[in-house]
Amino acid sequence: MKHRVFFWFFLPTGLAMFFFIAMPIISVVSQSIFTPHEAVLKTVKNCDPFGCKEVISIDHEATENLRQEQPFGRFVGLGIYFDRGHLAINEIAGAWSMSDSWTVFFSKLGNLPFYRAMTFTLTFTFVVTPMVIGLGLLIALTVNALHAKIRGLVIFFSLLPFVITPLIGALVLFWMIDSRGILGGALQWLLSDPNLSLKASTGLMWTSLIIYGIWHAAPFAFVIFYAGLQTLPMDQIEAAEIDGATRLQRIRYVVIPHLMPLVTFVALIQLMDNFRVFEPIVGFNAAAHATSLSWFIYNDLGGETRQLSSASASSVLTIVGVAILLIPVLLRTWRDFKSKV
Repeated sequence: MKHRVFFWFFLPTGLAMFFFIAMPIISVVSQSIFTPHEAVLKTVKNCDPFGCKEVISIDHEATENLRQEQPFGRFVGLGIYFDRGHLAINEIAGAWSMSDSWTVFFSKLGNLPFYRAMTFTLTFTFVVTPMVIGLGLLIALTVNALHAKIRGLVIFFSLLPFVITPLIGALVLFWMIDSRGILGGALQWLLSDPNLSLKASTGLMWTSLIIYGIWHAAPFAFVIFYAGLQTLPMDQIEAAEIDGATRLQRIRYVVIPHLMPLVTFVALIQLMDNFRVFEPIVGFNAAAHATSLSWFIYNDLGGETRQLSSASASSVLTIVGVAILLIPVLLRTWRDFKSKV
């Protein structure tokens, strides 16, 4: 392809990537190192028949001049990243110097909001992602082995969790685990504990969120793997059967290597989605037990005092976290590509 043809072919995609990916990232980074100017105050003397008193009011002219002089806001550099609401460098140094064991240090680290959110985010990501891949592959293999007459019906019901809106699905499961719901009531009956509440325990709430994450995302992996199973090289399967390979051996040595590019694709998507977990926390009303980086952003942008700089810093840290998680998968993809060239 000539360079001129390639340029015009790539131009629409390049412009879309610049305006909808690069520009928002640049904007978020710039907002994270600048803070909005606070209003300039002035003291005004108000006099009435009963006397004079000084009143503090906003100096609109001085405030407007300050904003014109520094349109991006007050430059703070990386100060927001290092404050107590984010990386909390000073608090970590203090906890390290005052801790006599790793257990005490990590317990103090868990009291910091950012690291508490990071702990849940990483736990959710590293538990849900492999479970989704494994369960999706298992469902795909099972459905592929079913009779053709019932396969369509099973596929339909298998896709329902993925079709439901994430927030609606989280609300449904939230009501089910309530003490008056079917799951909460069943657990109380099985354990003979009428006071048991899944919503009151941090561990049980984390478990519920993880189960929901697996339940919602497994159909996506199932669809991808089921499509891949339709392209299996049947000559290799038949050769393995003639050689006496068992079903498990055929899956291990023929099916899984054939599906590895799809496994990598599903892992990429799930790592990005799970690291940005948000809807289940809102749907389960679980902010008292579990928070994530995305919930941090939502919390900073909500309310009357919108903390744009803090939300931007959380967004940048989320982007960095996703990039770090994707590095091993991308390196594997690059090695596979280079080996085939």
